[in-house]
Amino acid sequence: MAKFAVLLTYSDDGGLRQRVRPKHREYLWSLANEGKLLHAGAFADDSGALIIYETDSLEAAEAMLAADPFTTEGVVVDSSIREWNRVLP
Repeated sequence: MAKFAVLLTYSDDGGLRQRVRPKHREYLWSLANEGKLLHAGAFADDSGALIIYETDSLEAAEAMLAADPFTTEGVVVDSSIREWNRVLP
């Protein structure tokens, strides 16, 4: 399985982010429970986040990001996905 680092940039609408965050976290927990999410967390300034998916392909990682409520409801305004090689634990 490949690992993918996802960098997200959030919109400036903090109210939207707060309203959607419970659905977003529920979605991330579902991925974690399926073994598809290794790490996730917002940057300290809440301007975006880093997510590490573990899946078979870039297309699968893109599909997971596309299904995230933060994406579908407009919280994410920019994102990038790159395959990542873990070197240290």
